[in-house]
Amino acid sequence: MTASTSDIEKAADALRGGGLVAFPTETVYGLGANAEDPTAVARIFHVKGRPPAHPLIVHIDAAERLDDWVEKVPDTARVLAEHFWPGPLTLVLRRGHRVSLEATGGLETVAVRVPDHPVALALLSAFGGGVAAPSANRFGSVSPTTAGHVRAELGDAVEVVLDGGPCQVGVESTIVDVTGETPSILRPGGLTREDLESVLGHSLASVSTSSVRVPGQHPSHYAPRARVVLVEPQNVVAEAEHAQERGHSVGVFLPPTLAGVEVNAHAVVTVPDSTAAYARALYGFLREFDQRGCDLIIASLPAEEGLGLAIANRLRRAAGPRPSR
Repeated sequence: MTASTSDIEKAADALRGGGLVAFPTETVYGLGANAEDPTAVARIFHVKGRPPAHPLIVHIDAAERLDDWVEKVPDTARVLAEHFWPGPLTLVLRRGHRVSLEATGGLETVAVRVPDHPVALALLSAFGGGVAAPSANRFGSVSPTTAGHVRAELGDAVEVVLDGGPCQVGVESTIVDVTGETPSILRPGGLTREDLESVLGHSLASVSTSSVRVPGQHPSHYAPRARVVLVEPQNVVAEAEHAQERGHSVGVFLPPTLAGVEVNAHAVVTVPDSTAAYARALYGFLREFDQRGCDLIIASLPAEEGLGLAIANRLRRAAGPRPSR
């Protein structure tokens, strides 16, 4: 069920009053607060259990408003915004005075994007300002791609949850640092490296060349409760069956090349041939394995081109070392 006009007005009022609003984007659902209200922004960190040094993304309703939120807009940033906004691209620029330091994790840079979802854009227009928002889930866990995911995880901690249906991209935005001489991808996401380079006419710097902190860089992130183990595609079935025999409840990401192969495991999903379909379904698959009681997930990485780069990044972080609890 898509949010109504009255739902959106209620959410905008909640933002004006310092409340938190969960809203859909084309990538994942966000947990938003007024980007100019330090107290409201601090509530995001509290509700998520997110370390305060991890910056948020400021969402705005149009590329024309970028100058209101940043100190200076380089030509490269304008070109990328013109081509890809609204869309799954986040630009890192020098922070403007309107953005609270709480939203940037204390940094003098700010991450900004225009989401490509009618409910998100209607909310931003009705609110009339910038909305700082990470994904609407507990810190480090699987990002939500439906309103039901948000309600199940955050419950009454959020004043308003706007329902915009399932997210169409399914993984977070691509983050590009445009503060230096050469733009660099800090987080692969729903916009591919190939599309960015096609517009810019040159290669982008490696993610390892920038020291700027941005969302999604924690070693363990996007993680289900079950432990994730990555193996080569040809070893998925053997590893899964061996773990199942040892007493694990195993969830399996079956590569498309093995579609139809019988696997002795607790739960099996076959990875879609299309990387766009895989990205859209990835977080739902991880949540499904948790719901079905899996304690171990066996997966392999897709080819790291196109959206496969973002999927591989999310799976690596899901498989990363877990903090002690």
